[in-house]
Amino acid sequence: MSERVYRATNVLGRAALRLLAVDTRWTGLEHLPTSGPVILAANHVSYPDFVLVEQVAVERERYVRFLCRHDVWNVPLVRTAMDRMQHVPVDREAPAAAYLKARRLLRQGDAVGVFPEAGISWSWTIRSLMPGVASLARETGAPVVPLAIWGSQRLWSVGIPDPRGRKPRPSLRRRRRVDLSFGEPLAFSAGDDLTGFTRRLGSALTEQLEDLQRLPHHVPTPGQRAPWHPAHLGGHAPTRDEAAPYDVVPRAAISPTWGPTWGPGRGDEPSGAAPASPAGS
Repeated sequence: MSERVYRATNVLGRAALRLLAVDTRWTGLEHLPTSGPVILAANHVSYPDFVLVEQVAVERERYVRFLCRHDVWNVPLVRTAMDRMQHVPVDREAPAAAYLKARRLLRQGDAVGVFPEAGISWSWTIRSLMPGVASLARETGAPVVPLAIWGSQRLWSVGIPDPRGRKPRPSLRRRRRVDLSFGEPLAFSAGDDLTGFTRRLGSALTEQLEDLQRLPHHVPTPGQRAPWHPAHLGGHAPTRDEAAPYDVVPRAAISPTWGPTWGPGRGDEPSGAAPASPAGS
């Protein structure tokens, strides 16, 4: 039953992407095993990220069980579908139940999808990461496949409300390009600890994400205002420091030792980059 519901949901998701003519490309899919337990650890840049990951994972006949915000289950029909697809509700105030269910799914041989940033990064960089991925890898022995997503932030994502208080709406512009990069699996070894492994994951995700962000079709044109592109790569999104008031990060998250750094006197603040909402066309 769960796979039938999953397949039906994927059909609906693919139909929506086709209506918008979203061009989804991917590399490294061979790193996603076709069977056995695996943790997909992805960065998070848009609300439909999980739809895009599912669209690609089924190419390897994998039905990913995602850890998602628990309030999604507040809608009755959505709750029924999410339960049948075996997705996992996560209550940030009491995450133990979600962790135990994810561990059980991995021990059953499932693919589990996690967004370890625990939210969308307003700076379009890899922000602080939760150590849960490392803990699951340590307990279950499941490999961790780092997954970078880029381009979907231009479909529907976070952004500062306009003067009338309206949050960014989904973009109906057609023929957006979205890229996904599946990295080489990371294994939790005997010498690892949770912090060290999480830092290794953060570095891998950063390298993969920046490779995508530097692709010619994602780079802003000269003179283009680009709040949908990171400041350290020439865009006009908030820097990490500027995004801090908007990035709600759980206290247990591990602070970045990866990616760009900002701050007075560090010499890496981009000239002429004014803070702006990440939302943009």
